Amino acid sequence: MKILLITPPLTQLNTPYPATTVLKGYLQTLGHQVEQMDLGIELVNRIFSRDGLAKVFEVSANLPKSEAMQFIYEGREDYVNCVETVMRFLQGKDQTIASRIASHTLLPEGRRFENLIDTEWAFGLAGKNDEARYLATKFIEDIADYIREMVAPHFDLVRYAEHLGSYAPKFDKIEKSLHAPLTIIDEWMLQLLDDKLHDVNPQLLGLSIPFPGCLFAALRCAQYVKANYPDITVTAGGGYPNTELRKISDIRFFNYIDFLTLDDGELPLQRLCDFLDGKVDASQLVRTFYAGKDKPLYSGNDQDNIRFSDTGLPDFSGLKLDLYISTSEGSNPMHTLWQSGRWNKMVMAHGCYWAKCAFCDVTLDYIKRYDAPSAKLVVDRMENIMRQTGESGFHFTDEAMPPRLLKEVALELKKRKMTVSYWGNIRFDKTYTNDLCEALAESGMIAASGGLEVASDRLLKHMNKGVTIEQTTLACKHLTDAGIMVHTYLMYGFPTETLQECIDALEVVRQLFQNGLVHSAFWHRYAMTAHSPSGQHPEDYGVKRVKCGNNPFCNNEIPFEENIDYDSEKMGAGLSLATYNFMQGMGLDEPLHRWFKMKVPHTTVKPNMIAKIVSRER
Repeated sequence: MKILLITPPLTQLNTPYPATTVLKGYLQTLGHQVEQMDLGIELVNRIFSRDGLAKVFEVSANLPKSEAMQFIYEGREDYVNCVETVMRFLQGKDQTIASRIASHTLLPEGRRFENLIDTEWAFGLAGKNDEARYLATKFIEDIADYIREMVAPHFDLVRYAEHLGSYAPKFDKIEKSLHAPLTIIDEWMLQLLDDKLHDVNPQLLGLSIPFPGCLFAALRCAQYVKANYPDITVTAGGGYPNTELRKISDIRFFNYIDFLTLDDGELPLQRLCDFLDGKVDASQLVRTFYAGKDKPLYSGNDQDNIRFSDTGLPDFSGLKLDLYISTSEGSNPMHTLWQSGRWNKMVMAHGCYWAKCAFCDVTLDYIKRYDAPSAKLVVDRMENIMRQTGESGFHFTDEAMPPRLLKEVALELKKRKMTVSYWGNIRFDKTYTNDLCEALAESGMIAASGGLEVASDRLLKHMNKGVTIEQTTLACKHLTDAGIMVHTYLMYGFPTETLQECIDALEVVRQLFQNGLVHSAFWHRYAMTAHSPSGQHPEDYGVKRVKCGNNPFCNNEIPFEENIDYDSEKMGAGLSLATYNFMQGMGLDEPLHRWFKMKVPHTTVKPNMIAKIVSRER
């Protein structure tokens, strides 16, 4: 069967999202003809070209503009003249232009340039390439702002109409938007799709929808295929359906998508191809929704899976790897790592070896079913991917890389004398000793991100995180001593957390930065999800669901009644402001209340708590 797999706009700009490469590699072993396309990066390159940008300004010429947009329009000639130079630079093809960009003499500077970080402090006198990438990012963000405000309200650089898919209990708004007139961005996207369809002539089109910001574009593509290529079967899957659409009941969705698959896609797509070839009937489809007479039907066979070690080797052929761009926000070093460099994304092991955290979707297959291959197989896959892409950097996208397997991989890399760099998520386990961290660093590990979450031992126990502040502190110390950058994810608003505990958590974070144990951090607001222990049994965590019953479309985030003693918006703003400054090495000796626009209590955490934990190990 001829299959075309597409990642719709938009995911990351610097590297391919890995779903289609994995599925292509597996389906080809079954004898299928498989092509793939990152429609997002091809669309971005179409937009950020001389012809594309000139057309954007042409179609917006007579539209009313805000002061910021008028500035860009009046400087349109400079934007058009610079855009391809900036794109080549961000693609790593024209590095000699860095000094001109960094000198502020080349690029027009719009609204995004108004609040620049201290670039001399952040990048130094020798870091002209990094500074130039930061400024070039601001330049394309200015253009993206113009496109969104003037010609395509759904557009953004790493998402497309994300607001439509982020929380959509009903399909109504999405369908209304699908029947709105096409923007010029839509037209270019569909033209690129049409060109690929003509080249491949597929029987089956597979759309990967990993995030809310891919949903609308995926449906636009499906809508176009239904209208112009009715003989092509359209299927979709990915992270968004896996979490949001497991209980979909709105039949209208299936006017666009013929089949919707859940969880790992290898076996569902294999069985779907067999079904389309007449080899099996619908009862043998795996984790697949399809249209019935007046409601969606579901195949079941939920437990059928392929072992992770049998899924084969990812295949990157067909992706235009030279089009990806490295951007930089300039402030959070982990975010910069995520945005820069064409990392080879891959999974070390399937699922999470802990899979107990109360806030996490641990009932879903991609987390609950832990399946680790041998270290030899992991490194075999790394070698194969390096040969295909010419890149030696890896971003392991596991929920948490298993420390035992990680150690074995490090030893296997050393045995083969491979020179690589890699990073990914971990749990701050006690197994991260000095010896292990040194071995990981020697094998190429450059960064690790892990969740300290609420930074309170009471709440860590309450959410069944399985770590303590002391354990986390020592793991961070061993990692940083080995030269591995550490990022921590943080959470506020978990059920029963008090204002005092929020402030105490910030004090723990302050001390971690003060003692050089973390390099970056990010706070997010707790959200109750349908597939987490706290969402399935909220009464065990001291809260009540606002409503029961299923929505016709999305069913993931759960509204709940909370009894908190603080303003959550002001709390989030204060936590983020404080942590931003801590990352810059600023404000570490300031009282915590200065970061908040509300009254907060003094911390009850002793000012030397983290230092004492570190000193006890010596």
